[in-house]
Amino acid sequence: MKTVCGIDLGTQSCKVVIYDYEKKSVLARSQAPLELRAQNDGTREQKAEWYEAGLKICFDAIAEDLRQSIAAIGVSGQQHGFVPLDSEGKALYNVKLWCDTATAAECGQLTIAAGGEDKLIAETGLPMRPGYTAPKVQWLKNHHPEIFARLRHILLPHDYINFLLTGEYVAEYGDASGTALFDVRRRAWSAKIAGLIDPAVAGCLPRLIEADESAGTVSDEAAKKFGIPRGALVASGGGDNMMGAIGTGTVRDGSLTMSLGTSGTLYGFSNAPVIDPTGNLAAFCSSTGGWLPLLCTMNCTVASEEFRGLLGLNVKAFDAEAANAPIGAEGIVVLPFFNGERTPNLPNGRASINGITAANFKRENLARAALESAIFGMRIGLEGFNTLGYRAKEIRLIGGGAKSPLWQRIAANVMNLPVRVPSGDEAAAMGGAIQALWCLERSGGLDTTIESLVDAHVTLEGGATINPDTAEAAAYNEAYREYSKYLGALSPLYQ
Repeated sequence: MKTVCGIDLGTQSCKVVIYDYEKKSVLARSQAPLELRAQNDGTREQKAEWYEAGLKICFDAIAEDLRQSIAAIGVSGQQHGFVPLDSEGKALYNVKLWCDTATAAECGQLTIAAGGEDKLIAETGLPMRPGYTAPKVQWLKNHHPEIFARLRHILLPHDYINFLLTGEYVAEYGDASGTALFDVRRRAWSAKIAGLIDPAVAGCLPRLIEADESAGTVSDEAAKKFGIPRGALVASGGGDNMMGAIGTGTVRDGSLTMSLGTSGTLYGFSNAPVIDPTGNLAAFCSSTGGWLPLLCTMNCTVASEEFRGLLGLNVKAFDAEAANAPIGAEGIVVLPFFNGERTPNLPNGRASINGITAANFKRENLARAALESAIFGMRIGLEGFNTLGYRAKEIRLIGGGAKSPLWQRIAANVMNLPVRVPSGDEAAAMGGAIQALWCLERSGGLDTTIESLVDAHVTLEGGATINPDTAEAAAYNEAYREYSKYLGALSPLYQ
């Protein structure tokens, strides 16, 4: 028996799946939690050694015979995180994460150095935003110059897992395109932007490989540490959204994937670069050879989790409360910016509850408004897709929030599009496994396409399908106008 393995290094946990690609069956799953260090200045960090420890916990939890059946591995990782390594491959500092907004000053510094936001978008396809990797590198130079002087390798979290497995310093175009150090049109590192930080930065960037290329093979050291076969192929991997696109079948024009997790993302495949002059949609590359325009909000399920904790409710009880409230929560609007925000660009954003009166201040309205706020943030992205001429036919919903029938219905009606929930879970890890199979078959001389593998291994049948309701969609248009009113009024306070 031969299998492929998908690894998903997320913000809250590391996950591993073992997939029998001949029987099309997941044989094993494991998970290890990850800690996150947060500070009031927007700092959100982890340690690189936590990733290695989490990966070992995951593999140790899987039976040895299954581990030894692995022929290829594909890694999905949280995007944008900055893993700074020295010449020996040792971490020099904490990993600053995608949700870290402490780099707002560095974004301004680099934007001015580039000649303005328009010049940045012309050079790379992206504005400079907190969360992207480039300002994190500048932050390290500004705040810890003695550590920056020892910097020799700049890796993203998924690149780092590939390094632990193979000993190779490589990156692929999809994840690299989220660094703001990369020209998405030319699919190459931008020496110009790297040079704005320091002349040495370009030399710290890893070698780029194609999505169907191997990052290397499992080393002797990794084989002993994780109990996996020496010489197993390690695919190029990619960012969690890129792997989620594979795991949901979003590898052709026409569908969008929406992920409801700590962050909220909305993305679709394109055969050509999609550059948003407003910067709301990130002009990323895919991990299948095309492009993946994407909206990211930093506060998706965050509001519901915070409100749930405040009210002392479990997930089902919270959803039940929200279901008792009408669309629009009787005028209560939540701006869910507990972590600052990337889209809209409010790095100093704060959460707020608006529109409260003596008549509407009820638990069910607070719960409903928290759930609705996550999808209102996603609608900003849908409007961007529409403006740029991308017409979606449906949305494929994944992430922890996708398990909520109420959230599914809210998403369908706020976006006014059919919502399909894939029957399987762990879309990013499964995307990694499917990409691993693609690389394995290509390395064996087969002319396999990623589209054919997605058709064969991504199952949409059996999952929920929710069609929008005309009356509810109209009611949500009005509720979204209320949300936009408060967003427009309060945004100047947070810029």
